[in-house]
Amino acid sequence: MVRILHIETSTKVCSVALSENGVLKNCIESNDAQYAHGEKLTVFIQELLSTSGITPSDLNAISVTSGPGSYTGLRIGASVAKGLCYALDIPLLSINALENLATHAHHRNPGMPIVSMIDARRMEVFCAIFDQELNLVKPTSADILDEDSYRNFEPFLCVGDGSLKMKSVWENRKVFFDDEIICSARGHVNLTYAHFLDKKFEDLAYFEPFYLKDFMFNTNT
Repeated sequence: MVRILHIETSTKVCSVALSENGVLKNCIESNDAQYAHGEKLTVFIQELLSTSGITPSDLNAISVTSGPGSYTGLRIGASVAKGLCYALDIPLLSINALENLATHAHHRNPGMPIVSMIDARRMEVFCAIFDQELNLVKPTSADILDEDSYRNFEPFLCVGDGSLKMKSVWENRKVFFDDEIICSARGHVNLTYAHFLDKKFEDLAYFEPFYLKDFMFNTNT
């Protein structure tokens, strides 16, 4: 039995999940207006393990979002995940937040190119674009959006909290939106189980989140 604890903190969503042999067993998450990972993450983990009837020693690995996203959220998630892995002597797995979104979107809306976007304030987003088969066609970058952004990829499905600001701007284009797709630990399950079987583990001593942009102090991120 391979039990993996999944931690997702790249956006305002604070999410933890438990999987067994690549099957989701339980998930606890909140999507608050403010970032509350520091207050909620360890509480959610304790609650998740308790309601699932297991102890930390029953875990075989921990997965965490590598980024991009909120500097503070990613730092908290990585710190908690690394601390648990050190204490339990188990491997650390990581997943790109934009790939997480795209994988979820692909399962809900097969056959569509996918633009995954995480809000980076104002009209800027962290973005990656995937084709109908989930192949990466535009690597992760920080982009300032306008009415013509990504036009050469149309038609496409746009997901993530960064997509919300573009609904009215792109309303006359061949762009579709799925507001129900958020960065959730649920999206870690299949990808990180495959990484576990392939032994694609992170180096605990050197693993750092993929912030993409230099940190600019703001109490809300």
